[in-house]
Amino acid sequence: MSTPKVSIVIYTVYHHIYKLAVEAQHGLKAAGVQSTIYQVSETLPDNVLKAINAPPKPDVPIIQPHQLAEADGFLFGLPTRFGTAPSQIKALLDGTGGLWAKNALAGKFAGTFFSTSSQHGGKKLLHSQPSPTYFVHHGINYVPLGFRSPHLNDNTEIVGGSPYGAGTITNPDGSRQPSKKELEVARTQGELFGNVVATHIRGRKH
Repeated sequence: MSTPKVSIVIYTVYHHIYKLAVEAQHGLKAAGVQSTIYQVSETLPDNVLKAINAPPKPDVPIIQPHQLAEADGFLFGLPTRFGTAPSQIKALLDGTGGLWAKNALAGKFAGTFFSTSSQHGGKKLLHSQPSPTYFVHHGINYVPLGFRSPHLNDNTEIVGGSPYGAGTITNPDGSRQPSKKELEVARTQGELFGNVVATHIRGRKH
């Protein structure tokens, strides 16, 4: 029986999303799922990245739209831009028309995790627009996290995340790093998502 495969597709500037992706990958491994972290192409020019003190990009491959068809599921990690997804993620998804024409992504699974600069940074709007719109048109099954992690009910400290998926609060200047609890939520999401994908693949083989 082939091992289920999940692609973790991220856009990250200050590595908050990348750190969540690494934890989600640990969770996927615990579920017996093979995974690869990809990043999308950067569209900001170098002078802008320098002006905002962006560190070098993580050492992970850049994904092309056709590669989405190679996985059984996807976890998309993205920061918010005025309550919606950044254009870099949209550019990747806009390039999937050929896959849509062939129903190449139909029946696969997707989940999302995010970062916002504040506790009120539009995370719910992010999860409802635009990613699920793409998922619906492709026939992709969206898998939310729910309240499967007790940290999402913890009011003793700031904890990013929501029933849609794991998350972290970055501060407007990017100075706040993912907390231990936020990282644990990402690992939980990875394992739960991996279990869903693996269960489907095993059932399909019989």
